[in-house]
Amino acid sequence: MTRLPSARDPIGFAHRGASALAPDNTMESFRLALRLGARALESDVWITADGVAVLDHDGVVGGRLRRRPISEVTRRELPEHIPALAELLAELDGTVDLSLDVKDPAAVAEVVACARDAGTEERLWLCHPDRDLVCTWRDLSPAVHLVESTRVGRMRTGFESHVARSAAAGIEVINLHHSEWTGGRIALVHRFELLSFGWDAQHDHILDGLLDAGIDGVFSDHVDRMMDALGRL
Repeated sequence: MTRLPSARDPIGFAHRGASALAPDNTMESFRLALRLGARALESDVWITADGVAVLDHDGVVGGRLRRRPISEVTRRELPEHIPALAELLAELDGTVDLSLDVKDPAAVAEVVACARDAGTEERLWLCHPDRDLVCTWRDLSPAVHLVESTRVGRMRTGFESHVARSAAAGIEVINLHHSEWTGGRIALVHRFELLSFGWDAQHDHILDGLLDAGIDGVFSDHVDRMMDALGRL
């Protein structure tokens, strides 16, 4: 089978770190992903009541009887396993890409400020399903990458028309579940000079299929499998 061209060297994002092997969204998980060879990480970002950007999936803390949103607690009140974004950035060497699923849009200004302080704005990929919201983040930084994480079923005007509007609005990446990508859809995204990312790529045949179809980035919990797939290119 002839591999279709990607628009760039494909990026392998370690989803919430090496989350198949360590507790997700923890420094342990991120460090393990890097030891396994990942050169890109993924996480979910929230903002605390005292304005600290932190990395967690659910965005709520506390016991079964009293759960509180992260936005209502201070950094000091959070469990120790939840890292601050600045803590992670301090351990990266400036060559590691970081994709952040923005769960609380109020966090974006602090996220960009942290990346700017670390000198890694151009390595930051900001993801959210609301295209119009994502495009407003360009005002915060000319260097960060804007990613529309969506599903084909949400594209009410059809795939091609939606991608054209996203490109015109300033989106740089269309991020879909792996099952929604085909070689034709990837080629169409490339025609509009956008990148294509695929998430939930957990198995060898899925990773190989996406990469053979010309995908530009994949997200996987299984960093070892992902790095092996990238190595087969």
